Amino acid sequence: MAIALFKPMVLTALLVSAVSHAQETPAPAPAQAPVAPALPALEWTPPALEPFVATYQAFYKGKEAGDATMRVVHNSDSQWRVDLAVRGKRGFASVLGLNIEQSNVFNNEGAVYTPLSQSTVKKALFMSKKVTGVYNWQAGTAQWQGDLKEDRQRPIPLQRGDQSALVLNLSLMRDARPGQALQYRYVDVGRVRQYEYRAADTTENVQVGDLSYDALRVYRTNGGNDETILWIANGVPTPVRILQRKDGQDEIDLRLIEYQGA
Repeated sequence: MAIALFKPMVLTALLVSAVSHAQETPAPAPAQAPVAPALPALEWTPPALEPFVATYQAFYKGKEAGDATMRVVHNSDSQWRVDLAVRGKRGFASVLGLNIEQSNVFNNEGAVYTPLSQSTVKKALFMSKKVTGVYNWQAGTAQWQGDLKEDRQRPIPLQRGDQSALVLNLSLMRDARPGQALQYRYVDVGRVRQYEYRAADTTENVQVGDLSYDALRVYRTNGGNDETILWIANGVPTPVRILQRKDGQDEIDLRLIEYQGA
């Protein structure tokens, strides 16, 4: 279970443990809604960073498995916090009382969101695991401790622009433009990886529940058989859908069902 919990997959990483053991429950069929024309590239306006609370319905291989809540809070001055809580509500995840929580504190430096600290807590009926990390920009290193392998508790040299898992999602929201390629150095839970993304040339209609959004598709291009796709809509401060695909098949699917300013 620990391997799944700390596998770096941006936002969807936290759902792997919660949903991989869920019983197969048919996902509700999406309701039909009027389809609006896609926006041309020149009309795209990136969502602003602002406090919000968003609730996602979580699916695993097309079957409903639980839900997730993402929250962004403005602490003070340039400091912000982003939290994610995952609750298993189907199958074994529900029986075991499986809950996963992650929190990142970061600075908003305008062109860059700079992570300052990170924590991940996994709670279940017979176990509890916790990992915390600090991005020490004065020392130029990031380091994690807790329920983690020894080789992933060693200091990692930092570079300006380095991103943590949850902060990376917010950076994609800010940076994505139609047709643009994006690159980030991902530093989280004792690992370093290079992530490359591309935004679609135009927006497209995305059906989420009984709502339809004009959304910009942003997808990772160097994930190999592991695909990560986000859809970002004008005026919505959080992705309206986040999809993880493996070997060409849908695996983890988060669909926004509610959001509001915090």
